[in-house]
Amino acid sequence: MSFNFLAHEDSQESLTSLPFRDTMGTFLPDSSSYELLTVIGRGLDDLMTVNLARYRPTGDHVAIRRIDLESCTNDMVTYLQGELHVSKLFHHPSILPYKSVFIAENELWVITPFMAYGSARDLICTHFTDGMSELTISYILLGMLKALQYIHHMGYVHRSVKASHVLISADGQVCMSGLRSIFSLIRHGQRARVVHDFPQYSVKVLPWLSPEVLQQNLQGYDSRSDIYSLGITACELANGHVPFKDMPATQMLLEKLNGTVPCLLDTTTIPPDELSMKPSRSGADSGICEGPGAGGVRHSNGEPSSSSAGHPYNRTFSPHFHAFVELCLQRDPEKRPSAASLIGHPFFKQIKRQPSEALPELLRPVTPISSFDSSQPQDSPSGLASLESGLSHLEVDDWDF
Repeated sequence: MSFNFLAHEDSQESLTSLPFRDTMGTFLPDSSSYELLTVIGRGLDDLMTVNLARYRPTGDHVAIRRIDLESCTNDMVTYLQGELHVSKLFHHPSILPYKSVFIAENELWVITPFMAYGSARDLICTHFTDGMSELTISYILLGMLKALQYIHHMGYVHRSVKASHVLISADGQVCMSGLRSIFSLIRHGQRARVVHDFPQYSVKVLPWLSPEVLQQNLQGYDSRSDIYSLGITACELANGHVPFKDMPATQMLLEKLNGTVPCLLDTTTIPPDELSMKPSRSGADSGICEGPGAGGVRHSNGEPSSSSAGHPYNRTFSPHFHAFVELCLQRDPEKRPSAASLIGHPFFKQIKRQPSEALPELLRPVTPISSFDSSQPQDSPSGLASLESGLSHLEVDDWDF
């Protein structure tokens, strides 16, 4: 049933009725204050367009999600209301802030900062196709854990933890997005022990979901399901692709329920004879390991060896990184550590500087899409064309926050 804009005016009012915190009130809730520059993504079954825009009063660049409310079902509006409610409650430097939310004609506009490196998945797809270095990953995972610690402390389960929901700003700030599937454990003033709800619109996130979420049994699941998803994301960042990718959903469920554990692909997990072959990647595509490989010279921190013979996984991640991933991916959720305790894991001892100092350096030769002040004025045809070519590598659903 299509959502009639006029008939459901009350419902729409409640989409924007909660007051934003002062820190978010600096962007005017008025469409004329924003100059739409170019489309950088679509999502929500094509009901949403994401634009890069300029905020006229300050010249700041922002991302604007424009959602066609006339075409939304009532269910979808309720779903959006939940997300916006949470965004107004949350205030943390590692969670993407919503700067303003308002209705313009028949569209819901959600204003967020423009994250000039895009998502971690963008970076993997375009520049780090065989995975990132261990140090880069440690900065990204620490930012994710800080966000998850806050989310779990607030009584919520994120349920959509993956690399495309980790955005990096021009100055190296790591922010989690993807609040649309978030679920509160607080019910009638009490914190529930477990959740039984299965996330809506979750087809794209299945490879990251924990066995207990997929199982949908009476035992339910809790915030430790996010820790499993973090482990899958760690493999995604390290290997350049998500484990279980291209696997039919039923087979993936069976693999997870049977305790098949994905891992980091390196000299300790890939047999030496496979490393010496030309990289067909067929054995590595699933991201599932067959067990520790024997021998092989260790090359620390995931940097490929100089004698790699062209194989992308002829590298060795640190024992701390392997141990971190194993902890996250334990089949029994009771054995997974909390986000708070994982922040103290020895894996993060290698971090010596602030992400704002380290990440832009570690991501080279990638540069943030922030050099808007080119020789051409931004609003000239050639200026906009160069901007669009810079944005063209961004994955469509990565901005489906």
